[in-house]
Amino acid sequence: MGRVTSGLMADYRPGSFLLSSPRRALLATGSQAVVTERDPEELAARVTKLLVDSDVPLAVGALPFDRAAAPHIVLPESVRWSGPVRPASLPSAPVAAGATVVPVPAPAEYERVVERAVQRLRAGELDKVVLARALRLHLPEPVRVAALLANLARDNASGFTYAVDLPGGRTLVGATPEMLLTRTGLSVEANPLAGSIPRHPDPERDRQAAQRLLSSAKDHEEHRVVVSAVVDALRPFCRSLHVPDQPSLVSTSAVWHLSTTVTGELADPDVSSLRLATALHPTPAVCGAPFEAARDTIAELEPFDRGFYAGAIGWCDADGDGQWVVGIRCAEIAERTMTLYAGAGIMPASRPRLELEETSAKFATLLRAMGMSIEAPSSAE
Repeated sequence: MGRVTSGLMADYRPGSFLLSSPRRALLATGSQAVVTERDPEELAARVTKLLVDSDVPLAVGALPFDRAAAPHIVLPESVRWSGPVRPASLPSAPVAAGATVVPVPAPAEYERVVERAVQRLRAGELDKVVLARALRLHLPEPVRVAALLANLARDNASGFTYAVDLPGGRTLVGATPEMLLTRTGLSVEANPLAGSIPRHPDPERDRQAAQRLLSSAKDHEEHRVVVSAVVDALRPFCRSLHVPDQPSLVSTSAVWHLSTTVTGELADPDVSSLRLATALHPTPAVCGAPFEAARDTIAELEPFDRGFYAGAIGWCDADGDGQWVVGIRCAEIAERTMTLYAGAGIMPASRPRLELEETSAKFATLLRAMGMSIEAPSSAE
């Protein structure tokens, strides 16, 4: 593995796959085959067979939010690894200017939708639901994706920066704090995040915000729902699991999160990281619980198709090892348009205004990388 540089990120070109973690970076280019099987077992088996029968070291790609939709898994023509990107080595570059921004839905409508969800939660129809909103940016010139990636990596050195080529000439770009899972041999690790609060530029107020999150009964219950679902999804594949008693605090440049690292030992060495990703995804951190009730609520209340937002992005090799992250803090790019997404976990104790503020804080990751001012939440139409 080479010395840590910004080389892989500098070498990114549209159509490539990039995943940069705090430990190392992966750049995959070209396409020898694309796998789109919807059935999880068939998808994992097909990808493994193609890898074993070829000289391609790994497959890369994305799983959509909707389990019934087609994944996009690619066997690339070339794969390069490096150590983690050093943010200080990346230039701060302009991405685009003169954007027209359209919120979907309008902030006041999002608050009304959250209130409708809260009423269902209090009636016992479901335990949690994640409701997202979008910002659609129309730009006078194509987005400079490589510059956007560099800005994201500079601002989020402790997270995962990614770019994934999607069908139709689209690209999903983001900087997620959340690892879905990592498989190395028989060892598997998942790191669900749930329960969030915006950060504050004043250090003392930021510390107070972190402590409020750590003592919030609402956020701890939201986190418990997610961790329980992750454990339930992993248990059939593992001979042992370890789950900490209490979550810890982690942060991005914009948001504090409650975090739990779940570790386990696989019972079957033939279960690949891709198969585990399909079993775990989507967790209640991006969907809700129970799964079917939350999924149906999202389909009814959100005025857009999520596509690959809140999906899973990652890689898997012929031995089954790999890493997958949750596709949040992201934007879908198509030439001169960008659609940014941000969601909030809605619980019976949720307050619509605070959920709106949480989504605005999450938009800050992409807006700051675009060189745009952070959206101020508003209840006005």
